[in-house]
Amino acid sequence: MKTVILCGGMGTRMRDQSEVLPKPLVPIGSRPILWHLLKYFAHFGHKDFILCLGFKREAFVDYFLNYRYHNGDLTVELGRPEGVWLHDRESPSENWRITLADTGLRTNTGGRLRRVAKYLEGTRFLLTYGDGLANVDLDALVDFHRRSGRLATVTAVHPAGRFGEIEIDEHTVREFAEKPQTSAGYINGGFMVLEKEFIHRYVSDDGHCVLEADALSRCAREGQLSAYRHEGFWQCMDTPREQQLLEDLWTRGAAPWRVWDSSRAAA
Repeated sequence: MKTVILCGGMGTRMRDQSEVLPKPLVPIGSRPILWHLLKYFAHFGHKDFILCLGFKREAFVDYFLNYRYHNGDLTVELGRPEGVWLHDRESPSENWRITLADTGLRTNTGGRLRRVAKYLEGTRFLLTYGDGLANVDLDALVDFHRRSGRLATVTAVHPAGRFGEIEIDEHTVREFAEKPQTSAGYINGGFMVLEKEFIHRYVSDDGHCVLEADALSRCAREGQLSAYRHEGFWQCMDTPREQQLLEDLWTRGAAPWRVWDSSRAAA
C-alpha cells in the first residue's frame, strides 16, 4: 500500500518555526518530524510515500533531492563544477520511494487527497498528517480495517489535556497530574486506512473539500467509517511546547515511536 501524508498546511500555530520551515520539516533531534514519520511507516513495510505539498513546497524538494547531502559529511570545492565529495560512500539505509506532489497553496485537506489520487495504485492506501507521531500498531490497524469491510478507518486517540488535572477530596488535593491524556473522549489521530473508492464517493474535485468536516463526516453518516482505538502514545505538534515535548522524549531516548531500533528489521 502507498502512504499519503498531508504536508501542505501553513502551520500558523508554529509561527516562529514555520516562518523558516514548513511544519513537517521542523526538527525533532537532528531530523525533521516527517523523517521520524517515514521511518515509522517503513518499519512496518510501508515505504512508498506520496507527500501532499503546498506551503513552502520547495523546502521538501530541496530536502529529498539533497537527502544524502543533508545527512552526511561532505567537502565542497567552490568554483569547480560538481566539486562535491561525500565522505560517507554508503547509500542511505532508507529505501523509500517518495512522490512530491504539488497540491496547491490553499487547497483544503480533502482537495489535496483528491489531487494525488492519480498516483494511487491498487484499491487501498494509508493516510496521515505530517505533524503527528504515535506508536500505533500499523499491522493491527490494517487488519482491523480489512475485517471492518468499510471504506475508511481512522485511529481514535485520547488527546492530551490542555490543563493540569486535580483530584479533590473535600478541600484536599489527593492527586495532581500535569496535563494528562483525557480518559474519556476520542479524536481523529490520523493513521487512517482508506479504500480508493472513498475518494471517488466523498471527495469533490474542486479543491474546497475538507477531509474531516466534509468527506469523513459524510462517510460516517453512511455507516462507512470505522474507528480503531489506540490507547498508547500519540502526540501532535501544533505548538512550540509540543515540539519541545517530542524533542525531550527523543533526547532522553524515551521516544515511543522509535520502533526501528527494536529487534524487528528496520527500514
